[in-house]
Amino acid sequence: MPRRRCSLIILLLLAAAFAALNFLAYRHARAMLNYSSGGVRTEKPEEMSPSSKLRVLLLGVNMPRPVDERPPAALSPEARALTIAVPGGITLSAWHADGGVAAPLVIFFHGYTTEKIRLLREAQKIHAMGASVLLVDFRGSGGSSESHTTLGYREAEDVAAAVRFAREHLPRSAVILYGQSMGAAAILRAIHVLDVRPDAVILESVFDTMLGAIRNRFRAMGVPSFPNAELMVFWGGWQFGFNGFAHNPVEYARSLDCPVLFLHGADDFRATLAQARRVYDAAGGPKRFVEFADIGHASYAARHPYQWQAVVRAFLAPFLRPPLR
Repeated sequence: MPRRRCSLIILLLLAAAFAALNFLAYRHARAMLNYSSGGVRTEKPEEMSPSSKLRVLLLGVNMPRPVDERPPAALSPEARALTIAVPGGITLSAWHADGGVAAPLVIFFHGYTTEKIRLLREAQKIHAMGASVLLVDFRGSGGSSESHTTLGYREAEDVAAAVRFAREHLPRSAVILYGQSMGAAAILRAIHVLDVRPDAVILESVFDTMLGAIRNRFRAMGVPSFPNAELMVFWGGWQFGFNGFAHNPVEYARSLDCPVLFLHGADDFRATLAQARRVYDAAGGPKRFVEFADIGHASYAARHPYQWQAVVRAFLAPFLRPPLR
């Protein structure tokens, strides 16, 4: 009898621990994917003190909705604000700067917990090269509707809507998609699942799978990723109606058949170099992988402006008119 009672107590304790772990994972997933209305944003994992890490593990993160109040003139004097409709009643805020009917149109898609201003520097530089540019706020960010994110899964619908809007309403000689991190994943999913067909693609800081990206965040905090990452992916998908385990840019990349430029930081722990290489290896069509030294998940145009400018200009040269010399 004592042995049976001891076994029962152990089973109850294990069940309680598993339930508590799931409860925390549920809360963490909701806090990570649902933007809050205010408060102090949680620090980056690598910048947290031990006490901050403990607080985050117990209470979850706080990610205020990313918003920037600057006007379209921050992009260029002639830039104008646009609204793009997505099926389901979702609206996207965007800025457009026209380079002329003979110019290619580069559409920019930002990363997690940011909005279109995050790619302002890149858009300004590419516009100066002679391209038209369209900066888009994903759902939940900036001036767009909603208040949540799915790390690129549902955002693929935003990519498809922006491309459709561009082809119907904006002058251009070609459509080129530029995505950073989550934006890169959304582009790849839009190509693979929604049959979006751009003329070329530029992908910064791409991750290989949603599960891999979540695992990286736990590792950055010095916390075991298993089973925490798996539970967060499950509960995040359950709450927002998608299968996070199927969110796989490596698989999506197999549908790439246009020219693609991969840009990646050598010290990126959120989307590691090895993970990005797996996406690159899966991609079809003409492709190039450029590594930036001494930088993590940050802006290459800001930290390595000359290298970034050179590789992007060379990639865009065939689409620009007149040809670059």
